[in-house]
Amino acid sequence: MPRRCAPPWRGSPASPRRCGARRSSGSGSTATKYESGREGEICKIGFSPRKAALTLYGMGIERNAAIVARLGKHSTGKGCLYIKKLADVDVGVLDELIAAAWAG
Repeated sequence: MPRRCAPPWRGSPASPRRCGARRSSGSGSTATKYESGREGEICKIGFSPRKAALTLYGMGIERNAAIVARLGKHSTGKGCLYIKKLADVDVGVLDELIAAAWAG
């Protein structure tokens, strides 16, 4: 039986929406400043089901390092968390990480 994980916006006061030009969904919004100096708004938390991996945005990887360490098999990028197979991670810990990221 496949395990299921709640979408990142579960329990958040904001409704889910599309984020950016890519095929990603998310919730909430936060201001950001790009390296180019341009400023804009991005989703506070989000995800994109890409071919190579499920990509999660806004997880506060450094701030939530203790939770990330308990997650299971994953990789990280510049502010992104990559999960190749949901079966490789503990979905309870993933829910905890999403809640901690939303709380900021």
